Amino acid sequence: MQIIRADVLGFCMGVCRAVDSVKSILAEKNAGANNGEIYTMGPLIHNPGVLKSLENQGVKILKEENINDLPEGSIVVIRAHGVPPVIYKKLEERKAVVIDSTCPKVKASQKKAERYSKMGYKVILAGDGGHGEVLGIAGFAGENFILVQNREEARKLFAEVPLENRPTKVILLAQTTFSPVEFEAITEILKEAIPNLETFNSICSATQERQNALIKLCGETDGVIVVGGKNSANTQRLYLKAKELCQNAALVENSTEIPEQFYSLEKVGIAAGASTPFEVIESVENKLAEQGI
Repeated sequence: MQIIRADVLGFCMGVCRAVDSVKSILAEKNAGANNGEIYTMGPLIHNPGVLKSLENQGVKILKEENINDLPEGSIVVIRAHGVPPVIYKKLEERKAVVIDSTCPKVKASQKKAERYSKMGYKVILAGDGGHGEVLGIAGFAGENFILVQNREEARKLFAEVPLENRPTKVILLAQTTFSPVEFEAITEILKEAIPNLETFNSICSATQERQNALIKLCGETDGVIVVGGKNSANTQRLYLKAKELCQNAALVENSTEIPEQFYSLEKVGIAAGASTPFEVIESVENKLAEQGI
């Protein structure tokens, strides 16, 4: 069996930065430099293996509804997805030590959403409902926030609103892990409805790079395994693209989930989401090498 890795895979800059922040805090605690309880505001990243490892080292996941029970002096790491302003305020009230590991690209979208909203703009975000990044940006945009999840929702948004009643000040942003193809389609649809539409393509280049690497990989192999958390948006998009392009495609969180048919393929590709650590990628590769034909 020949195993081919995608040209781009593993932690993106934002995830790497957030994980390194927690590792640094753990090292300081182990050295006696701090003694506060360590929390992440929500799951640090969308990867069960990494979360379990952090849990074993004493890192707890903090939910918004439990902030009022947070012990004073606790260390709280804001994950790469970011959080809305109300979370910062609640943590400040609890006298928590906040380590802001919001991805700089997400932070830029938050600031832009806040600034344009204050100028009276409607802030439309192309993104996934319920995603942590989306919730954070929505908080910065406030009452002017509108979520559009796909081109169908974009078509419906102003379809029944007379032209003269449509907002004239509108900006379109994107979740950093959103599909570039879908964002382009949404942009064209909204430009027809709002001629003065302003756009800010805030999709992270890491998302496009991984998509491009996957497309190339599908053309070189008999099947592709996408490694990553099943609740990761960018990992799911890689898997959907793999299913579209490959006869054999699978999404696995670890080496125990590799489907049996992959062991009989001659060429297997490995792709991975932006929150997948290299050790998990390597374990999948090693198992394929051990049991493949």
